Amino acid sequence: MTMGAVRQETEGGSALGGALAAYLRAAQDARPLYRKVADGLAEAMAQEQFNPATHLPGERHLAEELGIARATLRRALDELAEAGLLHRRQGARTEVTPRLEKALATLTGFSAELRARGVVPGHRWLSRRTLAPGAAEAMALGLGSGEMIVRLERVRLADGRPIAIERAAVPAAVLPSGQMVGMSLYETLAGLGAAPARGIQRIRAGVMTASDAEHLQSRPGDPILIVERRCFLADGRAVEFTETRYHGASYDFLTELRP
Repeated sequence: MTMGAVRQETEGGSALGGALAAYLRAAQDARPLYRKVADGLAEAMAQEQFNPATHLPGERHLAEELGIARATLRRALDELAEAGLLHRRQGARTEVTPRLEKALATLTGFSAELRARGVVPGHRWLSRRTLAPGAAEAMALGLGSGEMIVRLERVRLADGRPIAIERAAVPAAVLPSGQMVGMSLYETLAGLGAAPARGIQRIRAGVMTASDAEHLQSRPGDPILIVERRCFLADGRAVEFTETRYHGASYDFLTELRP
């Protein structure tokens, strides 16, 4: 069963209601009804049948189209909101959370990546400290005994929504103080004559810890994408080691393949 009929018509509700009703008729299994509704909506989102920031029809209208109780629909929408797929505000219509794409082949910072997609970047600082590196940080940055790092920890925002937790380490010999960093670490490094020239990164899947879930307004155990990045100066010295934990429902990584 596909949800291919759902596109711009979602504003009126008829296409979405019809597609969901067909999904529910075909879903003859033991799942609770609210779960079937949530799964049907999630399938439509996964197939990219919604434009970013599409508003769903009102609860009363959609519940009537589906022939279900509003309480059932509300529970399905709450489930999707907790998973980060929908954005719900008191007194406003439910909005589909847009997924963001990040190109894997380009070395750009978080802020520049979002601006290029018409999204307003933001952040909330958790800590900015100068301290001795951990073992993984020292190894990744090639630091010797006694050398210090500046560690930057923050929640990254897209149009005000938390979508990632970032923990960056930079040699203190390069970045004297974390207070020098504003929105963009890369812009700060460029101003210091230490712009990264190349980088390597590793991506793996994981699940949210209780701390992740609190910062990302989600639930422990929800999917997360963990990206480790090491960046280097033109002379080969390591200048940055960052782990970013992306909300799995909000971010996609995109790469172009050629023969």
